[in-house]
Amino acid sequence: MPTQRTVIPESHSRRLAAILAADIAGYSALMGADEGRTVTDLKGHQAVVLPMVGEFGGRVIDIAGDGILAEFGSVVNAVECAVAIQRKMAERNATIELPRRMQFRMGVNLGDVIYDDTRIFGDGINVAARLEGIAEPGGISISEDAWRQVQGKVAVDFIDLGEQSLKNIARPVRVYRVEFGGPNAAPQSGARVQTPVVADKPAIAVLPFVNMSGEPEQEFFAEGITEDILTELSRFRELFVISRNSVFVYKGKPINVQKVANELGVQYVVEGSVRKAGSRVRITVQLIDAETDRHLWAERYDRELADIFAIQDEVTSSIVSILPGRVAAAAHDRVQRKLPENLAAYECVLAGKLLHHRSTRADNEEALRMLERAIALDPGYAHAHAWKGCVLGQSCVYGWCADLDATTRIVIAELTLALSLDENDSDVHRVLAAVNLAVRRDHDKALYHQERALALNPNDDLIVVQQGELLTWIGQAEQGIEWIQKAMRLNPYHPERFWNHLGRAYFVARRYDEAVKAFQRISRADHSHLAFLAACHAQLGDTAAASGAAREVLQRAPDFSIERFIATQHYKHESDREHHRAALVKAQLPA
Repeated sequence: MPTQRTVIPESHSRRLAAILAADIAGYSALMGADEGRTVTDLKGHQAVVLPMVGEFGGRVIDIAGDGILAEFGSVVNAVECAVAIQRKMAERNATIELPRRMQFRMGVNLGDVIYDDTRIFGDGINVAARLEGIAEPGGISISEDAWRQVQGKVAVDFIDLGEQSLKNIARPVRVYRVEFGGPNAAPQSGARVQTPVVADKPAIAVLPFVNMSGEPEQEFFAEGITEDILTELSRFRELFVISRNSVFVYKGKPINVQKVANELGVQYVVEGSVRKAGSRVRITVQLIDAETDRHLWAERYDRELADIFAIQDEVTSSIVSILPGRVAAAAHDRVQRKLPENLAAYECVLAGKLLHHRSTRADNEEALRMLERAIALDPGYAHAHAWKGCVLGQSCVYGWCADLDATTRIVIAELTLALSLDENDSDVHRVLAAVNLAVRRDHDKALYHQERALALNPNDDLIVVQQGELLTWIGQAEQGIEWIQKAMRLNPYHPERFWNHLGRAYFVARRYDEAVKAFQRISRADHSHLAFLAACHAQLGDTAAASGAAREVLQRAPDFSIERFIATQHYKHESDREHHRAALVKAQLPA
């Protein structure tokens, strides 16, 4: 049977067009806070922004609320217009208080459209709208079709985000994030400049992996590993990752690491190689501190070549999970050599995180001071606001705050602000999930933000392990065990507390022997770990071991009581809470 073709009415035609879609990030929240001012501010911004479309040879097709849809005959003009608008908005926002700033998210696509005298329709517009939806506030996402037309013609860099599944779009779309300089760095057609490195964020370059096999067919594998690492590293918002276009100019050339780092403006360089021998492949990778020419980390992966794509995915995930932690450790060494008043915003956040993880009252208070300094240095730093909420949340959970209700309100306010500043920061969603669980006991909201964090960055071991924690709390401990073990595989250098998460998951799953082994891996057990050990031994019928662990609990926490301890556990189901309570009673700990 012949394929049916849709007949386009005579009043409609088709053409290839560059489509720019834009809307305001967090517009609904702004309207909810102050409807009158939001409308006034929006009109003021539109009065400046809309004429810019015409200046770049485009025409505005539709304005709906905070949304703008524009068409251009040239993709170069569309991208240059988008960059110019974002820079203009940055200028305007500089004079506006942080909570009231409006930031456009923009998407640009090249596609076939159907048009009449006033409107345009078609899949090309839908893709542009979905690209806008995944762009960062103040950012621009473009499709691969658009990227092919503009590379080398617009003075910006592009970060390859890989293929993305866009809502209601049947096929995956390869997406590129536009990286551009400050508001005074006007675009110059035909020229390409390196994006300036943000001083308070570690910058890293992944050089093309070298094919050591002597087999041309292995070249695609070496390039694939490099591109995948670049794509996945770009998900970590605390790293500035140099684009593929910039690093691949060094392919096949002799490398002087310090010279390359200076040319690219980075502190860290990743090098690697691929060697095939028979049915096996060996992949080596090393992270170098370019400032000192010191190797920070190196690893070798030997694999059977049964499924080359599975190997590529596995090795990429492992490398990408480890690298950010190694960079953070190196950055911490730098932080320790500086006086606190000389720290940049990123370094303050890094110091705050490390203090937070020590989980003492004094360290918590110092962590809060470091994060408040980071926010003073950079009020729009979403990560700093998120971690301030996390540190304050810790003070709520441990009872270190004077006013629980007031502190909880500040926690929620900080996290809400962090989300409005950067709703695509995976760590913001990770912290939101943790706080909704630990402070608000809202398992559904915690699960929403956890799933969002996992979708944004499936290679962050902290997000992966938290998936296992959350599944344990909601009664799916067996699945939780699998996720925690995955996090441990992703990062063999994981924090010791991962053993605590695994032990708790085994306990909830009634796998007491394995729980004991996990808890015994903790070198400095506190009364909480020991209480779990006492419960596990009691369930196993080992009265002597249970009594010994219970005595240690009371030595470290003389005022320990079962009810107070159970109140600190985040179980969703009463059956899991009762199971834990009964095990502690069996261990003869005080009620």
